[in-house]
Amino acid sequence: MAEPGLEPEPEPERDREPVTAEAVLRELRLFELRCQGEEVPDKLVELCLSHGLGPVALANELLAFVTSKDLDLQLTPEGLDAFEHEVLAKRSSRSRRGRDERWGLLHDIHSLQELLDEEEEDKLLDAYATPSKGSQKRSNSTPETPRPKRAPSSRSPYGLFSPGSFSPSVTPSQKYSSRGGRGEVVASFGSVQSPAWSGRGGCAVKLFGCPEENLTKPYKFMFQKALDVREALAGRVEELGEVLRRHHGLDGFTSTALPAQEPVTVLGQITCDGNGKLNAKSVLLVGDREHSGGAQVPLDLSELPEYSLFPGQVVALEGTNSTGRRMVVSKLYEGIPLPFHTPTEPMAEQRMVLVACGPFTPSDGVAFEPLSDLLEVVARDRPDVCILLGPFLDAKHEQVESCQLLGSFSDVFRLCLRTIIEGTRSAGSQLVLVPSLRDVAHDFVYPQPPFPFPDLPKEDRARVLLVPEPCTLDIDGVVFGLTSTDLLFHMGAEEISSSSGISDRFTRILRHILTQRSFYPLYPPSEELNVDYENLSAFAALPVTPDVLVTPSELRFFIKDVLGCICINPGRLTKGQAGGTYGRLLLRRDRPGDHRGDHCGDQPGDQPGDRPGDHRGDQPGDRPGDHRGDHRGDQPGDRPGDHRGDHRGENPRADPRSSPCVAAQVVRI
Repeated sequence: MAEPGLEPEPEPERDREPVTAEAVLRELRLFELRCQGEEVPDKLVELCLSHGLGPVALANELLAFVTSKDLDLQLTPEGLDAFEHEVLAKRSSRSRRGRDERWGLLHDIHSLQELLDEEEEDKLLDAYATPSKGSQKRSNSTPETPRPKRAPSSRSPYGLFSPGSFSPSVTPSQKYSSRGGRGEVVASFGSVQSPAWSGRGGCAVKLFGCPEENLTKPYKFMFQKALDVREALAGRVEELGEVLRRHHGLDGFTSTALPAQEPVTVLGQITCDGNGKLNAKSVLLVGDREHSGGAQVPLDLSELPEYSLFPGQVVALEGTNSTGRRMVVSKLYEGIPLPFHTPTEPMAEQRMVLVACGPFTPSDGVAFEPLSDLLEVVARDRPDVCILLGPFLDAKHEQVESCQLLGSFSDVFRLCLRTIIEGTRSAGSQLVLVPSLRDVAHDFVYPQPPFPFPDLPKEDRARVLLVPEPCTLDIDGVVFGLTSTDLLFHMGAEEISSSSGISDRFTRILRHILTQRSFYPLYPPSEELNVDYENLSAFAALPVTPDVLVTPSELRFFIKDVLGCICINPGRLTKGQAGGTYGRLLLRRDRPGDHRGDHCGDQPGDQPGDRPGDHRGDQPGDRPGDHRGDHRGDQPGDRPGDHRGDHRGENPRADPRSSPCVAAQVVRI
């Protein structure tokens, strides 16, 4: 009998069989070893796969361990944990040491081939490692010019948040200081006079829905299993598939793997057949679990007159699959937006909302001059609600990446928040702070929990709302969808489309967000995101179609009406070393269920030179596919990019629905 942890005698013929629970249990029964608990067989299979053991080898190791420890022959989960810790972990460590020692020995053709195989494995692992800008290896020699140690700062962390408080570059950004066009309105929607851009006070702001539907505290991440990810994705396909079936009156779905000479309807998720960018020749449909068992089928889109697809999109398709190996698509059923929220209480009076997205400092120094200028705008206009989206301390900032700040990230971040809270106190504005995955002092996970700020002064707790990313906000019955993630950029890089008419890329992407009913429907996600899929399905799904959707992006600012939802990209407050833009909106709703008629096109009072319906958000010089289309909303059944009239949405009523957002502007800081 072998001692615990020693290599057992090889049994090549029997250990070649695949590792299954039945095979392991069969070997254990030979030694009268029994399992106690339903999870024990799965744990045994996991041990085999994790440590490279066959059923025979695992049974020998377990028998040696039980005998040497004088334990009961009944295997329990606790006993298996002890077995793994005391035996298998040491066994793996010895095998690694033996492998390293073999590098200095003489080899024959067999051992040389083994070393080559191990080297290939190491190269494969390196290919999956995160690339760095320079070498990760530390120098063994002392540098000729040692780096100076960080000098202790004599500044109090509670002092004035001046441009040089935490930055070695105390000179304010020259390019930002010399910017032009301050206060210029660069995009507009609706008609409003200048005196109306001010708040009235007494506004009620809260997260939409019950507390259980919102992410309110941190959670453990990087623990998700592949099975949990599959369950989350499959649940989303099934949920949206049922919506598509009911709305379009479909009889049912068939398998993607079965040959079909006649047209059939299938349900699934769009994906790419490789690691490259999606194109018309590389589109695959991953079938749903219920009807297709996840089987994939390549799609032939040549017979579709127009389409707009992206990886992760849930669709129903009609077509023929004569060989079972490729489906020729003849019809595409896209998603359906959720209904709008119907408030029960009337809005007391008109509300003004200011929206700004970070970074709040130029890229050539942590001066926070743009933030100071924004706080002056808040003090002047006194908005009812001030929504600020991160990053507040940008992980992509040059001085953050090179660790040149004179204080810790958390100190700089807390001082930035304290400055914002104190700077908006005199205006009495309700302050909403949305985190970003680029915030260097916060959890890097999506969805992202709210900022922890236990030092929030008591006098400000009633007016400061710390919300997650993303979130849905209720402002006096008007629903706002807020996200600081650059979804427009992520989806714009992956989406493909074909259209015979005018095609507006931004409108297509925004339409996808609303019809897929998710703040982030893209799968696989961008490499910039760390997505937790269980929490994504729980906290990043749209509960209703928002009245206003705020989607900041590196792409050009705009204001658009898509399916009755006012979508605004306010831009970022800084663009490198230059100044950026922010947004402001006016909300008015006379009574519950009010319908004041359709507001197609811009109204008198738009900026000089605007065309009717033009938001001036998409200008010449935009990326290919961008167009300066109007903002009259898309209708179910319209072609992508088609803007042909009112935006009654999916619930037609006697009168067209009127948005509570009566006017919006994007303004240069």
